Amino acid sequence: MGGASAAFAEDFKTDPYWWERTPRPKLETVAFPKAVDVAVVGSGYTGLCAALQTARGGRETIVFDAQAAGWGCSTRNGGQVSTSVKGEYDDLVRRHGEAAARAVLKDGRNALDWLGTFIADEAVDCDFRTVGRFHAAHTPGRYRVLERNYAKLPRDLGIEAHLVPRSDQHAELGSDAYHGGVVYPDHASLDPARYHHGLLDRALASGVSVVDNCAVTAIEGTGSGFRLATARGELTARDVVLATNGYSGAVVPWLRRRVIPIGSYIIATEPLAPGLMDRLIPKDRVISDTRRLVYYYRASPDRRRMLFGGRVSFAETDPRRSAPRLRAEMVRLFPDLVGARISHSWVGFVAYTFDTLAHIGQHSGTHYAAGYCGSGVSMASYLGMRLGRNVLGLDDRPTGLERLAFQTRPLYTGNPWFLAPTVMFYRWCDRLGV
Repeated sequence: MGGASAAFAEDFKTDPYWWERTPRPKLETVAFPKAVDVAVVGSGYTGLCAALQTARGGRETIVFDAQAAGWGCSTRNGGQVSTSVKGEYDDLVRRHGEAAARAVLKDGRNALDWLGTFIADEAVDCDFRTVGRFHAAHTPGRYRVLERNYAKLPRDLGIEAHLVPRSDQHAELGSDAYHGGVVYPDHASLDPARYHHGLLDRALASGVSVVDNCAVTAIEGTGSGFRLATARGELTARDVVLATNGYSGAVVPWLRRRVIPIGSYIIATEPLAPGLMDRLIPKDRVISDTRRLVYYYRASPDRRRMLFGGRVSFAETDPRRSAPRLRAEMVRLFPDLVGARISHSWVGFVAYTFDTLAHIGQHSGTHYAAGYCGSGVSMASYLGMRLGRNVLGLDDRPTGLERLAFQTRPLYTGNPWFLAPTVMFYRWCDRLGV
């Protein structure tokens, strides 16, 4: 690590900060049946929320994961909870029409509302708090864009927001690096690993079998259902739910061609001086900015650490290499953090789509939801729930996202060869403020 080694704490780790409080579960290895009603591939938010519905609906349900349960982005994300919809209203109208744009934005609102209600009803202990988001403009021009988008947002969709000019910015953020922004007061924060732990507990208590460290290696339609090959044997299932998102592999080639796995990198600082976070993030908001290569950050639930995420490399890299670069950007935004060392640095793979929207539906009889584009805590959970209800035949009105075609591109097979030049172009755009 060379001269960058001074940036690291003595007990530096490349595991997520969240795993300190909530280590990955050690599930008992059990024999699974030769036939089930529902097989779910992926044990993150999407898979467990789907399984919870089908099991409580009386269907024998099994969940497989190639790693420990929740090993992927469900326990690696920043714990920021939003409506999970990329794209502004005008852009959605231009691409999909007014009715579809309104339906998609309504899906985002429904996802945020559903998650808060679910966590309360299930009494999931995960530090869920409605703290609001401050979305900061990184140039004066981007603030003017925020103003225009705010003026055009339909007020009847229930999406609350208010503008904050640069003159009032310090009430939201202890940084001079931005030019105002917009506050979404209904956005929230949580501890993602604790939330996943709560989902897992409730799934197991509802009769779901969770088989981790057991990759599904093939899925084959049989006419009356599906045959699944796994690392520990075969089984058949009437229904299959694909919940692999940014970790979709060769076993699901159709889905793999439609999601773009992108590493998102996060650091956590050592505990900061008492009172410092009260100056940096006084209202405990979650923060994002208007860069195409967005930075996102927040205080830890105990408000002692800064959790700072983004992408600082053209290609995927080691979290040890990304950490000093992320820290340099953090210090640029917050000079008060110049002495803060890095205690944790980690990466998780999010799934982008070619239209930057999540998708849910069926393909060749399998049910899927994927493509949360880096902000999927609420949407992954909500669409997982919808998948479970779809398997049970309970949802007769599709979501707005179900009505949209799930696009791919010629020559794309799941390896994002275009990522490095795209990141280079986006970085150029961010520097110019376009």
